[in-house]
Amino acid sequence: MKDIINSFYRNHALIYKGILFILTTFLIVNFFPKSGKFKYSFEKGKPWQSENLYAPFDFAIKKTDEEFEEEQEAVLSNASTYFDIETEMVDRVLDGFNEQFDTRFPDTLSGFDHNKVRRLGQSVIRSIYERGHLDKSYELKDDNPVILLKDQQQLRAANYSGFITQEEIRPFLDDQLNVEELNDYKPQLLSLFFDVIQPNVSLNESITQNSLQEELNKISPFRGQIERETLIISKGEVVEGDKFKILRSLEAEYQSQLWSEANYFWILLAYTLLVALALLMLLLFLRKYRPEVYNNNTKVTFIFFNILLMVLLTTFVVNYNSAYLYVVPICILPLILKAFFDARLGLFTHVITVLLIGFVVTNSYEYMFLQIMAGIVTILTVSELYKRANLFISVGQITLIYIVAYFAFYVIHEGRVDTLQWETFVLFILCGLAMLFVLPLIYAYEKIFGLVSDVSLLELSDTNSKLLKELSNKAPGTFHHSLNVANLAESAAYEIGANAMLSRVGALYHDIGKMKNPTYFIENQSTGINPHDELSSRESATIIIEHVLNGIEMAKKQKLPDRIIDFIRTHHGTNLVYYFYNKEKQLDDSVMPEDFQYPGPKPFSKETAILMMCDSVEAASKSLKEPNSTKINAFVESIINRQIEDDQFINANITFKEIQSIKKVLKHKLANIYHLRIEYPE
Repeated sequence: MKDIINSFYRNHALIYKGILFILTTFLIVNFFPKSGKFKYSFEKGKPWQSENLYAPFDFAIKKTDEEFEEEQEAVLSNASTYFDIETEMVDRVLDGFNEQFDTRFPDTLSGFDHNKVRRLGQSVIRSIYERGHLDKSYELKDDNPVILLKDQQQLRAANYSGFITQEEIRPFLDDQLNVEELNDYKPQLLSLFFDVIQPNVSLNESITQNSLQEELNKISPFRGQIERETLIISKGEVVEGDKFKILRSLEAEYQSQLWSEANYFWILLAYTLLVALALLMLLLFLRKYRPEVYNNNTKVTFIFFNILLMVLLTTFVVNYNSAYLYVVPICILPLILKAFFDARLGLFTHVITVLLIGFVVTNSYEYMFLQIMAGIVTILTVSELYKRANLFISVGQITLIYIVAYFAFYVIHEGRVDTLQWETFVLFILCGLAMLFVLPLIYAYEKIFGLVSDVSLLELSDTNSKLLKELSNKAPGTFHHSLNVANLAESAAYEIGANAMLSRVGALYHDIGKMKNPTYFIENQSTGINPHDELSSRESATIIIEHVLNGIEMAKKQKLPDRIIDFIRTHHGTNLVYYFYNKEKQLDDSVMPEDFQYPGPKPFSKETAILMMCDSVEAASKSLKEPNSTKINAFVESIINRQIEDDQFINANITFKEIQSIKKVLKHKLANIYHLRIEYPE
């Protein structure tokens, strides 16, 4: 049992990666569409690359969405509207008219032909109800066919324009009563008509909707049948027109038949194998080319989390509305990974992610081409992310690549530009704007995963920060030394392609531990009094060595990132405090070197190795008397060669060629610092 526990403890990092790998694979497969994949790849306007294709089974040719919508619109425009009509209304209105006519127009009126006017009014009422009087206006065309119903039975057909609406009743009456002898009595007659006339036609919504739905249901989604073993397309034939529609129908039918209960688990297993293979390639890449990332489970989790997030976001948008697919800012992924790691890792991960998303989207080749091209542009153009102008320029370039590539694909597919969907360009612009949120996202990731980006390094490089201000006040000599080392380290890092910003920030903070006992370090001794004169060599060495441990403690209290603390921990490696070691050795030959040795560890990156070289050279350069180029060259060579002989760089991934380049930079910089000056007259 104990052996099992020990084995588990020794391999816990590998076990964690295995669990993370399985969990990520399971979640990604779960996001995939539950359908099979058509085994042939084809694009509209391009030749058929496979062998002659024969129909593997009987299937129907599906109408395109445009064809189906056109038929629906035709049904909607020609569909009959059903109205209920009250044929008895005319009798009730005539009775009411006759009763009120005798009251409002008595026989005693002089110059008024009572019977003639009565007959005219009755004729007008019959004319209104012969056409039909609507209860309200409806949004129908004048030629819209109308069917009149009486007690749910069809009475007759008509057009909507034949009815009299509420708005038309007054002009109709004015026209009918335009008789000269009625001019004096026209207002009273109009008032009488408006009192008795009532609408007799109203829309029957339920029957209209049911009838419309029946007509729509009659529209078939298919427009023909292809029998088994029928030649669909020959090799080299261009995929266009009816050929393209038949292939799309076969693809849809193939996928629906493939995804059945019998082979559900087989297809699921196939998806799982492909996803696992892609993620395995990423892990192998990390293990071979980025071991420092592979050995850090937090960083591996961070990479897998971002892949999963992009697949989830894309799947969500596709399921909601695939038209918005290009709004998803996939290129945020290489931006983030480049900010925390490097360009090569960012591009490799981006390609793996795009390949996985290809299972989810339609037109996967077009989508993958666009996204991989945009990812390459992202890696090539985005540098120094902490400079806001660089980010805006890069986002503009990425958006332009999207637009140009999409335009080219559209012309290839459609062969014309007059039907170009300009709304898609708006989606690309929105995608570019979404990429601007990478900076707050980087900040959130720094807090969640404890990572450090160049944006944070820029903030830490501010010499007005609280910790560096305290260093300049308590240990001004050390602060000046740190500034000089930072300049040297930054130049050396640029020379060999290392992270210059990280090297500079690490150099600024590497000696903060000297604030605890500043006067015990010679650069801070301004009075000429050396407190080491009153201490033994062992005590002095202990105080000197402790500045590393004190610096680590202060950095952790100030919550500096671990990458910066690594510079404090490694900038002396396992070197000896030579001055006090030699001094003690003169008194006691049996002295142990371990008593005068820094605790380490040795530098384990290019940046920490650069700091060790620059720190040693800058500190020792103060002892040079009458420096010249010859002395400086020999001085730099001796210090760095001794560090090489002591195996201080054995754990750092730095080459001899790079060390030679660093030597060259240091010699050049020191020669400029200690150049001869003109002696000015007093």
